[in-house]
Amino acid sequence: MNIEHFDDLLAAARAQPTPERLLLVFSRAELPDDASPEERLAFEQGMGGALAPVFCVDKDANELASFAALQAEAAEVGQAWDLLFTAALSSRDGQAPTNAQIDTALEQMVAGIEAGHLGQALVFDRFGTPVQLA
Repeated sequence: MNIEHFDDLLAAARAQPTPERLLLVFSRAELPDDASPEERLAFEQGMGGALAPVFCVDKDANELASFAALQAEAAEVGQAWDLLFTAALSSRDGQAPTNAQIDTALEQMVAGIEAGHLGQALVFDRFGTPVQLA
């Protein structure tokens, strides 16, 4: 399946034979305090900077109606974000992931983003469009 929008990911997750937990990390681009003038100029033009996780949540794929619904929920948090990192955590042996497994997976995603190791996550912009990070 070709993922051209976050809603395609939702459809794929719902189609899995076992329930999927979507791990969602909302991040924003920030400019480090010690940025050079060139880096500042590039950042002002929408390039460069560092990614900082802002908040994260897990959702059953069937809990989300659409990306628009997720955007509305995220707006209630009141934190600005630029990119959404997503991964799925599958059930094993017919058992849904435990809260501890979900928390560990989210913590690993956040740590990876902070370290610049973006891993296997799918990344989407504020419009639900996939983003390719360099």
